[in-house]
Amino acid sequence: MNDDSVLNPSDLNDDLRIGNRGRAVQADPGHAQDLEFGDLRQITYFELARLMERASRRFSGLIRAELTKLRVDDVGPAQAMILLAIGDSELSVAELLERGHYVGSNVSYYLKQLVDGDYIDRVASQRDKRSARIKLTEKGRQLRANLRDAATAYERAVKRGDQDQRMLETAFQTLHELELAWANASRFGV
Repeated sequence: MNDDSVLNPSDLNDDLRIGNRGRAVQADPGHAQDLEFGDLRQITYFELARLMERASRRFSGLIRAELTKLRVDDVGPAQAMILLAIGDSELSVAELLERGHYVGSNVSYYLKQLVDGDYIDRVASQRDKRSARIKLTEKGRQLRANLRDAATAYERAVKRGDQDQRMLETAFQTLHELELAWANASRFGV
């Protein structure tokens, strides 16, 4: 990655090719687009889940690269996402779990690391010593601001106009509806 740019899309891996509308797409035989004819075949939920997992790993890679650029070596992508989820709020650990759908044991470990690194303050509740409230410290707010600035710069680099914004909103709504459907199916059956 170039030191003088923030999350420059030109730094993407060589395993990408440019698809229709100038977008980078994964060049892989398992991709839903037929590489020879450009026709879309029927996409399954399994393929969508695999794509979401790959996209999540790539996003974690972007966060890791930005943390490296910022010379932050005591925070990983998962902890950075927690800092972004906390934001300007003061909230309980239970509220954080609800916001991020994290596994509880992982969050406890990540929060301990963030407290030790002076990125968050964790204060035990006066009423219930088992419960705690968390908020960002100045160091945590600064890292969060740096990560948000990098995300904004990256979004400007890849978003070309109103249609890109509408596509992002449609993708978000579709994935949110799918998340709810899968959650209901796992709770109540199909």
